[in-house]
Amino acid sequence: MSKEVAGTDGDEGSVVHCADVVREYRRGGGGFFGGDGTAIRAVDGVTLSIDAGEVVGIAGPSGSGKTTLLHLLAGLDTPSAGTVTLAGTDVGSLSERGRARHRLDHVGIVFQRFHLLPSLTATSNVALPLVERGVGKRTRRERAREALESVGLEDRADHRPGQLSGGERQRVAIARALITEPDLVVADEPTGELDTETSARVLDVLTDLATDRAVVLASHDDQALAAGDRLVRLRDGAVTGEDRAP
Repeated sequence: MSKEVAGTDGDEGSVVHCADVVREYRRGGGGFFGGDGTAIRAVDGVTLSIDAGEVVGIAGPSGSGKTTLLHLLAGLDTPSAGTVTLAGTDVGSLSERGRARHRLDHVGIVFQRFHLLPSLTATSNVALPLVERGVGKRTRRERAREALESVGLEDRADHRPGQLSGGERQRVAIARALITEPDLVVADEPTGELDTETSARVLDVLTDLATDRAVVLASHDDQALAAGDRLVRLRDGAVTGEDRAP
C-alpha cells in the first residue's frame, strides 16, 4: 500500500478528482410525505484527489454525506455543481448510458449487503460484469476463477451465497468488483455486518488491491478507517479535515 498521498489541487495523474462538488436534493413539495421543496445539500463543496496506489477512508456520522460522495466518485450519481473527473473524463458530461459504460470500464463497487444473486455460484456472481461486456462464457469463467483465487476463495468457487459465511460472501463481492480490472474500487461499509476477525481479513484484501488502483471506503468502523493512507472527515456534506498515515 502506497504512502504517497494525493493532493487536492486537481493533479492530472489522479484516478478520480472532485472540484468544488455539490450535490443537492429537493425536499418533496407536497404529496403524502409533505415537504416544502427546499434544497438539501448532501455534499457541499468537496474538493478531493485520489491517486492509484492510495487507500482513502471516508469518515463521518450518519447523514454526513459519505454514501453520496462515494456515489459521485463512482459515477453512480452526478453533481449539482462542480466536476468529478474519473479516469480522465468529466462524469457529468456523459449521458446516463455513457456514464454506465464508463463506470463498467473503470469502477468496481463493493456494497455492504453484498448484492449477490442467491441462485448463482460464486463463479457466476463474479462473472456478471463480464456478461454486460459481452465476454464469452469460457473466458468469463476463467477470469472469475482468477478473481476468486486473488481473494483466497478458489475452493469455494462452485458454492452459492447461502453456503458461504458473511466474510466469504464479502470477498466474492470484492472479486466481482475486480473482474473488470478497474482503476477505482469504492466500498460502502464493507465490514458493517462482519465480526472483528473477519473484518480484518476483508480489509487486508481491500488494502492489497491498492497496488495499482485507487481504493475508497466509507465506514463507521475505526478498524476499517485505520487501514487507509488518508482519512477524510465529513460533516453535513463538507470536508472538515484530513488525517494522513505516518
